Amino acid sequence: MGQRENFRREGDDPRGSSPSHRQRLRSLLDVRSVAGQVFVLQLALAVLLVVAAVLALVCQAQGATVREARQRSIVGAETFAHAPGTLTAMKSAHPTALLQPQAESARKHSGLGLNTVTPVVDTGHHVVGLDSAGIRPAKADERIAGQLPLLLGSAAGALLLAVAGTALVNRRLRRQTHGLDPAAMYRMYDHHHAVLHAVREGVLIVSSDGRLLLANDEARRLLELPADAEQNRRPIADLGLEPRLSALLTSGREATDEVHLSGDRLLAVNVRPTAPYGGPAGSAVTLRDTTELRAVTGRAAVAQERLRLIHDAGLRIGTTLDVGQTAAELADVAVPRFADVVTVELLEPVLRGDEPESGTTADLRRMAVRGVPQESAIYQVGDVIRFVPGTPMAASLESRRPVLVDDLRRSDTWRRQDLEGTQRVLDARIRSLIAVPLQARGVVLGLANFWRSDHADDFEEEDLSFAEELTARAAISIDNARRYTREHTTAVTLQRSLLPQTLPEQSALEVAHRYLPAQAGVGGDWFDVIPLPGARVALVVGDVVGHGLHAAATMGRLRTAVHNFSALDLPPDELLSHLDELVSHIDTDEARAASREAGGRGEGVEETVRPGTGSDTDRARPDAGRTGITGATCLYAIYEPVAGRVTLARAGHPGPAVVHPDGAVTFPEVPVSPPLGLGSSVPVETAELTLPQGSRLVLYTNGLVEDRDRDIGTGLDQLRTVLATGADRTPEQTCAAVLDAMLSGHPSDDIALLVARTHLLGPSRVAEWEVSSDPAAVAPVRAACLRTLESWGLEALEFTTELILSELITNAIRYGAQPIRVRLLHDRALICEVSDGTSASPHLRRAATTDEGGRGLFLVAQFAQRWGTRYTPGGKVIWTEQSLDEGRPERGPDAADDVLDQWDDVPAL
Repeated sequence: MGQRENFRREGDDPRGSSPSHRQRLRSLLDVRSVAGQVFVLQLALAVLLVVAAVLALVCQAQGATVREARQRSIVGAETFAHAPGTLTAMKSAHPTALLQPQAESARKHSGLGLNTVTPVVDTGHHVVGLDSAGIRPAKADERIAGQLPLLLGSAAGALLLAVAGTALVNRRLRRQTHGLDPAAMYRMYDHHHAVLHAVREGVLIVSSDGRLLLANDEARRLLELPADAEQNRRPIADLGLEPRLSALLTSGREATDEVHLSGDRLLAVNVRPTAPYGGPAGSAVTLRDTTELRAVTGRAAVAQERLRLIHDAGLRIGTTLDVGQTAAELADVAVPRFADVVTVELLEPVLRGDEPESGTTADLRRMAVRGVPQESAIYQVGDVIRFVPGTPMAASLESRRPVLVDDLRRSDTWRRQDLEGTQRVLDARIRSLIAVPLQARGVVLGLANFWRSDHADDFEEEDLSFAEELTARAAISIDNARRYTREHTTAVTLQRSLLPQTLPEQSALEVAHRYLPAQAGVGGDWFDVIPLPGARVALVVGDVVGHGLHAAATMGRLRTAVHNFSALDLPPDELLSHLDELVSHIDTDEARAASREAGGRGEGVEETVRPGTGSDTDRARPDAGRTGITGATCLYAIYEPVAGRVTLARAGHPGPAVVHPDGAVTFPEVPVSPPLGLGSSVPVETAELTLPQGSRLVLYTNGLVEDRDRDIGTGLDQLRTVLATGADRTPEQTCAAVLDAMLSGHPSDDIALLVARTHLLGPSRVAEWEVSSDPAAVAPVRAACLRTLESWGLEALEFTTELILSELITNAIRYGAQPIRVRLLHDRALICEVSDGTSASPHLRRAATTDEGGRGLFLVAQFAQRWGTRYTPGGKVIWTEQSLDEGRPERGPDAADDVLDQWDDVPAL
């Protein structure tokens, strides 16, 4: 390369600028250089070709002119010979006197001589004379002279093109030869040849197809190459080299100071491709004899490599909290830097997160195989193995110490495990084994087996300590993953126990649900379906900040609270307000407890949520990762099947999606309030939707539409696309389609999905009446209700319904205000509702002996399956439910007397 740079400098301008046009022309015409000689030769050839072309064109033009003149003279002679007066003149006494003047006149006007002879014949075909016409050379020369400028111009243009092409070719040639003359090139070749064979380093040039193109003397000596190896371009594979060295030389891959065995020598081999440096495809190989250097520095290099391997193991092992992945990482680190093949087996309890018994030799499951294809191993990944007592693996597990087998061919104990399988291992040229138990904190977790083939040195005693140290690092990571698996399993079990196991029976909605915990840790997502009075149903979806047992336990508390608030039949906005207050109390209590605990230790409150592992609600709160701060989001919806109306409210939670019967998908605007537990004074707002029969209401947590690689806008667009493609799907099919389309391989956050298809309670199952404030109006309404029960086939409930309606309507007339309405609903139960315009709620009490009233609600409670009060913006509704179960004994007057007889001090009505 240095010499090439010197040649390049010789042609450069000494002032640092590019050469001038005059200098380039002078260098081009310098006949001492190869480029100049080639240029002169090509120029001479071009001139010779142009002259030859001009001469050929001149000859061609002259011949054409002579042919044309000859044809014209023939025509002239024939014309005179056949002229009407020519024959008469020929037969006259003085033909010359008659024809000579005409011939001279024709010759003068045409400029031709009479050199072409034509016979003149009479009618009897007798020749009576001869007529001749000739060519004047001056006419042909003039014709050639007229074409000569065109010929010379074409020749000049061709010469210019030839010169330009020659100059370009020579410029390229000069650049490639760097302006050298033949003598200089010859000297350079001799110099390179001398250097090639003088250096004490072997040099090889190998073609891309694995053939030897060049070898210097040192390479011949080091590799003991045959004399004809270079001349015959023999394949590298036929030169008798060591297999690993031969494979390296023909592989085409780069190598730097790789040590390979050649006879009794250790060679440091460097391989570089030649194509990037302007040469043909192939490789340049250099060889150095490092036998003595290896003997001096070998142990230090091995120690340094092992320190580097230990360092890499610390970085690459334990990157996840997955037991199987950690075992695979151990195998990946050790192959090929320490062993040719590595297998890792773990005890079965470890995979479940349990702690195995001390010193156990129970079943193990293979978790990783590296260095050979899995199908060629005796046991493949996932197979259960029980090592035979006395084998090196069983001895290692029992003694908790590494076991070395330096030559497997002479080990009968190792072959006890599987005679056929071990023979396959030997056939694969595996020769040496180290079995090391994986143990951490005094507990054996499994076994790591390191294997070497005959391509590497057999394991020695000094390798045992290194193998033990390497596996000890991996064992700690595996144990951490095991403990995490146990905690994760516990959290998942707790969370699933707190989520609904079965959905309650109701007829207003057809509901399907899905829940998927996050891979990184169990979160606090939850959902619920709660039947409400009046055939209504509440749908709930929520998300608690954070992951782990704390989030799961908090989720259980909030779900219980939602159930309790729903029992009070609160509207969605009031329920979320109460839930926000509850979360704030939870936060305050936990913060105080954490402060007391930290004060006792003299420390601050520690963070329990790892950065980046929380849900989007975590990121919404700057202090969400600290103990004592809960925070949650929730969406609460109530569906009323008579009018098909949905009332919704949400606190920091994503809004719902609605799939209409025609397949149209909308995301209705629902006012959003701050997340629960922030202590905000902003009131919760509600929204009302009217859904037609067969609509699907889709509720979800943010883990479905948002993750690290997808923002919420993109997620909502994907959800819209999935929901719009299946207008006739059932809720179960909708859940499956949504998760298949949107779920990533390993979700980073919990996912809760709830899909509800609406049903309407038809007009034939609803009856409603307006009631005036006159007590006399009770009887007509009661009679109409009984007729409605008969039309519904509920005659068995007439007596109890009459008693209940009489009491409720009478109370509404006596203590309530207009408007007073009565409504019967025929659903899974018979629902009686009496509403009025006051918010005063009746209370069940025990009437004294002297009281005139106070017993009506007691009777209602005894004859109804459930009863209660719910408040509306215009008043209240007193409702009761009666079971439609025909097996239940009918209540009649005697039953009423029995009820009243329970209290001796209460007189009968």
